[in-house]
Amino acid sequence: MLVSVFFREPSKECRVMPSNNFAKDFVKAFLLSMISAFMITQFFLTLDISFAQESHSHSDHPKASSAQKEVQFWTCSMHPQIRLPNSGQCPICGMDLIPVKKEAGEDRAHPRSLRELKLSPSAQKLAEIQAQPVERKFVSAEVRMVGKIAYDETRLAYITAWIPGRIDRLYVDFTGASVRKDQPMVWLYSPELLSAQEELLQAIRAAEGLERGGLSVMEETTRATVSAAREKLRLWGLTPEQIDGIVKLGKPSDRMTILAPISGVVLHKDAFEGLYVKTGTRIYTVADLSRVWVRLDAYESDLIWIQQGQEVAFQTEAYPGEIFTGTVAFIDPFFDPNTRTVKVRLNAANAEGKLKPDMFVHAVLRTTLSEGGKAILRTTGEERPPLVIPASAPLITGKRAVVYVAVPDRPGTYEGREIVLGPRAGEYYLVRTGLKQGDLVVTNGNFKIDSAIQILAKPSMMSPEGGGAAPAHEHGHGEPTPLRQPSPQKSKMDVPEAFRHQLMPVFTSYQSIGEALKLGGLPEITKAFSSLETALTGVDMSLLSGHPHMMWMEFAMLLENDAVEGREARKLSEAEQTFQTLTQHVDRLRQNFSLNQAGHSAKTQERHHHE
Repeated sequence: MLVSVFFREPSKECRVMPSNNFAKDFVKAFLLSMISAFMITQFFLTLDISFAQESHSHSDHPKASSAQKEVQFWTCSMHPQIRLPNSGQCPICGMDLIPVKKEAGEDRAHPRSLRELKLSPSAQKLAEIQAQPVERKFVSAEVRMVGKIAYDETRLAYITAWIPGRIDRLYVDFTGASVRKDQPMVWLYSPELLSAQEELLQAIRAAEGLERGGLSVMEETTRATVSAAREKLRLWGLTPEQIDGIVKLGKPSDRMTILAPISGVVLHKDAFEGLYVKTGTRIYTVADLSRVWVRLDAYESDLIWIQQGQEVAFQTEAYPGEIFTGTVAFIDPFFDPNTRTVKVRLNAANAEGKLKPDMFVHAVLRTTLSEGGKAILRTTGEERPPLVIPASAPLITGKRAVVYVAVPDRPGTYEGREIVLGPRAGEYYLVRTGLKQGDLVVTNGNFKIDSAIQILAKPSMMSPEGGGAAPAHEHGHGEPTPLRQPSPQKSKMDVPEAFRHQLMPVFTSYQSIGEALKLGGLPEITKAFSSLETALTGVDMSLLSGHPHMMWMEFAMLLENDAVEGREARKLSEAEQTFQTLTQHVDRLRQNFSLNQAGHSAKTQERHHHE
């Protein structure tokens, strides 16, 4: 049977904005409903589905009676859940029913999935169907970040007073001045320095006198005294060259020159000439800006692609178009709950001094991804490419998505699948489960296929359980009739007892997950989800046929997605949310296959009761 519906995919330019005027909103909704009905009707006509009035007016013609025999049922274009054997009006909206009939040469094969749709070549052309194969290939992810330039804290130096005294002169008297290593910075007066120098000179004279007198017994002691005096001056900030100069001069001085310990730029000037200082008083702060830090803000979802050692390109507003590079040196272990970001620090060379502290930057990190979405820092040849699909293929419903796959041995037939996506990498999505390499996924026209699936009350993106339809409305036939939404498929099916017995490990694993969640240990929870995935592989679906077989394929797909999401959960909240979805699927499974809470059928429970 060939039924399809044509919908235009919504664009960013076509958005219905909320309004405070109820009458205007109602008119807009009514017009949109009428336009949709018109488009659906036109598509039905394209597929050789005629209106009931036309077939009735030509009932006496031989060709008309032949066409009448092909009619399968009569339905409403706005409420496709209405299926009647004869023509008439829709009991919900009063519109004339239209016949649905088989097209000549239509494939009469039975559907293999609840989400299957058959399109004729003309319908495929009208829906502009395009498909691409699922493939394994290395893809590049792009992470965009913003941040600021900062000075390198490992290249920061403080110039302080090592001894008490008075500042007689500051050689650098403004902030921002460039200085070189060992450049004079401060001329300091200190009476204590005078006594320390005198101690050194006296110790040296005593050592020389002992050597001339031949008193070798005291020579070792005097040498130790000279070394102690030299060490005292060194600890007070004098360099070995300055100490040697004092010894050579042979005369103590009450003033000393404090030198710059590194080359750089004066960030802060904290003292003035004439100021009396104590030991440890800060006079200057100097930063070496030949290498700087770049502090960036990375979103939580991007952290999986950021590793130490990666190269990052960035630009500044001061030098538009000029690309600077840095290397990821540190990823902050703390998360900012206000901005929902993590600080990432780069080391960047700044030999020309173009990068100034507090400049704004825009950074881009590009990395190649391997299987599992892991960033490749250094290629070893052992990396396996990830399974990817074009970004236009999935219809996103959250972490999961719906894709439509072309059935290989049945041209024009498309099967919907719910899959679990990984992160997006440019124009591709990584696939965690639900597809295999070589599957042909629809990349254009998938929204139209999903619309047709939804109209047929089958499981779709908007109605995962099936049974969805358009809302109640009025067509000039009085008050709008409340729509009776079809409930999800809950018909209890008669399946072999051997198959029900196979489901016992599945229910046991489900209960284990619930018990692990009560204990609250994430490793135990993910392990329990893994056991569910293993239990699903042990179910032999060949024991079923027909509709029960398709129902189990649907549930197996949903339960496997739950197992994969739970197995890869990184937070307890994620595992709990997945378990809620799993519980809904398990409840539907019990209802459809007539199972109690323990997974037994009603007949099995009754037999155990008699035994």
